[in-house]
Amino acid sequence: MTINLSEYQTEGFFDEMLVRPNRARSHSKELAQFLRKMDEDELEARQVAADLAIKEMGVTFTVYSAEQGGMIDRAWPFDIIPRIIPQDEWQRTEQGLIQRVKAINMFINDLYNEQQIVRDGVFPEEVLAESKNFREQCVGVKPAMGIWAHICGSDLVRDADGTLYVLEDNLRVPSGVSYMLENRQISKRVVPELFDTYAPLPVDDYPTNLFEMLVSISPRKIKRPTIAVLTPGIYNSAYFEHAYLAQQMGASLVQGSDLFVDKDDVVQMRTINGPQQVDVIYRRIDDEFMDPEVFNPDSMLGVPGLMRAWKAGHVGLANAPGAGVADDKVVYAFVPEIIRYYLDEEPLIPNVPTYRCMYPEEREYVLEHIAELVVKPANESGGYGMLIGPRATRAEREEFVKLINANPRNYIAQPTLQISTVPTVVGKGVEPRHVDLRPFILSGKKTTVTTGGLTRVALRRGSLVVNSSQGGGSQDTWIVES
Repeated sequence: MTINLSEYQTEGFFDEMLVRPNRARSHSKELAQFLRKMDEDELEARQVAADLAIKEMGVTFTVYSAEQGGMIDRAWPFDIIPRIIPQDEWQRTEQGLIQRVKAINMFINDLYNEQQIVRDGVFPEEVLAESKNFREQCVGVKPAMGIWAHICGSDLVRDADGTLYVLEDNLRVPSGVSYMLENRQISKRVVPELFDTYAPLPVDDYPTNLFEMLVSISPRKIKRPTIAVLTPGIYNSAYFEHAYLAQQMGASLVQGSDLFVDKDDVVQMRTINGPQQVDVIYRRIDDEFMDPEVFNPDSMLGVPGLMRAWKAGHVGLANAPGAGVADDKVVYAFVPEIIRYYLDEEPLIPNVPTYRCMYPEEREYVLEHIAELVVKPANESGGYGMLIGPRATRAEREEFVKLINANPRNYIAQPTLQISTVPTVVGKGVEPRHVDLRPFILSGKKTTVTTGGLTRVALRRGSLVVNSSQGGGSQDTWIVES
């Protein structure tokens, strides 16, 4: 039997491919026709071929399994149906992301220096005072070009009416871009005919753009500065990405033990030919583990003296220590005001409507409507630690009421969005699954945005959680001419 899109259910959600069952959006008509012509066995065979290609290419992520007693590698979950976005829509999205990251970088630089936004009463002092990711050790530092978050991954979702929102910003060590790149390679293997129909904009320039951005923050203005990717090691969940990006850029993949800081506060890399000065470090370890002299003294992952070298202007760090002060869901709630304050512009992409429990009136609303809302703590990630009110038990909701009352500053709440869906292969058929999008924004001498980004899919029926560690997967994201 061929794929029957008349049975595909779109009711209540904005579907990225179909307006309603069997009627495709203008930019997806060829994709819908491609699926209609395919029979069930062929669809299943192509998905199996993609799964085998992923194993062959070694595209993995690492998760902790209590059942198997430790960290295990899993093949990256990939769905063969691409998500298609028209180019004119993407251009507006790209402009909004550049605007947002520019304002966020100005905000971080202000917090570690003049704190004018706090003095002017636009950003509450108590939010800053209780920030877990504000680093006193960074006060007074002014990195090159005033940029702290050189790599940002902002998660975008679309509501039932088609409105695009920023769900959150990831500024500490945003991950996932390597999977975006590999998704395109797998698509070319398993659905090559679609590339004859569409001409999706390329994504393979990301490693070059990343390399050029890192070069732009090198303290030594030399033709070929030494760049290193600092990884926690093979047991980190994103180790595949660390190794992949280092290889693609021609950079050195290092662990903390491969580096040391000399008497002149210069970072050196141990090589078979003796020490070699490192100019830029793309760090994939959290602040608290990067320098045991300054942060966690028990850390075996970092480099003693790294902060001294950075403050002395002898090494560039991306992202800069302390950038995570803006990677806070309570700070997120103030980003529209931050954009207006620094840029005197209206946000081009809105936030999801957000209630800040630190304010009594907003907290009262949250507590009264907790069964309808999604409640999130300030600094959790990966879909952990939150409450999805409509799906929670009474006991779970009551527990969150206690948590909010005990520490109101630590919680925000948002409406339960009916986030958009995409067609996804399920066995021998196609069903809708909820989806988000994580574009990556690079900020250096110039600002660039990935062409599309990592589309993450909640592969479990009815689930809104797209994270791979909790059953999520991904699709290739195609930006096509309108």
